Amino acid sequence: MHPRALTPGIRVAVAPRVYPSDMALALPPTLSPSKVSAFKDCALAFRFSVIDGLPEPPSPAAVRGTLVHRALEQLYCAEPPARTRVAALAALAQALAQARDHDGEYRQLGLEGEAEERFRAEAECLVHRYFEMEDPTTIRPIGIELLLEARLDGVRLRGIIDRLELDADGELVVTDYKTGRAPAPRYEQGRFGGVHFYAFLCEAVLGRRPARVQLLYLGDGVTIVATPSEQSIRALERRVGAVWQAVERACATDDFRPHPGPLCDWCAFQAHCPAFGGDPSAARSAGTVMAGV
Repeated sequence: MHPRALTPGIRVAVAPRVYPSDMALALPPTLSPSKVSAFKDCALAFRFSVIDGLPEPPSPAAVRGTLVHRALEQLYCAEPPARTRVAALAALAQALAQARDHDGEYRQLGLEGEAEERFRAEAECLVHRYFEMEDPTTIRPIGIELLLEARLDGVRLRGIIDRLELDADGELVVTDYKTGRAPAPRYEQGRFGGVHFYAFLCEAVLGRRPARVQLLYLGDGVTIVATPSEQSIRALERRVGAVWQAVERACATDDFRPHPGPLCDWCAFQAHCPAFGGDPSAARSAGTVMAGV
């Protein structure tokens, strides 16, 4: 069966949430692994992005990662014998051509000449490295770019799984492509929050816990594997519940505090951040209507 036939976006029915009438700011409609991580990194940056809808300028790394994801998605739409390196590079070239014509984020990068050629070469390098890490002809995908949604204690959780597959024993395996480099060992554990988030969604929506979740770091060819357990899933539920309660309190009181640190060097919201002399209230007029994802 064609893998895309199984990936329309599986989700569970969700009743509309009734928000407290005294909320100073509207609650986000969903939580995702990236939102949970963003709130824990800096509550104020979370507000600027998720609540106020401030746009963030695209980075070459993020746009390149999107294109590589598209190429691998197309690769797994083919039958196993056709999942070749040549086919993946052709899919990448097609994604790049489409981005030039239709992708506003790609255009914002302003790539020309040598800069654009370097961007293309770096994307191709990631595709080549993928083939050094796996043999795609041996993978049995049952879902590509699979959207899952479930409710946990009143909050709607949402995640998109890059690839859901069956291993040789018929067990579920979640694979997440990372186009950067693997974290240092001391930071590795912090990357597993999203891993267990995906495992929770599989268990809640599909009724089966994945046997393992693997992160493929194409930047340096490192694979990190985690084995979800009953304990890890319950711990994830507690962490997400605590984050949601903190978001509710922050929205009710309009109290989102900055967390100055090394990540500030890459933050797109410094102009509105009080840690840099900015005025957070100005972000509301500058932002867009709050996005649904």
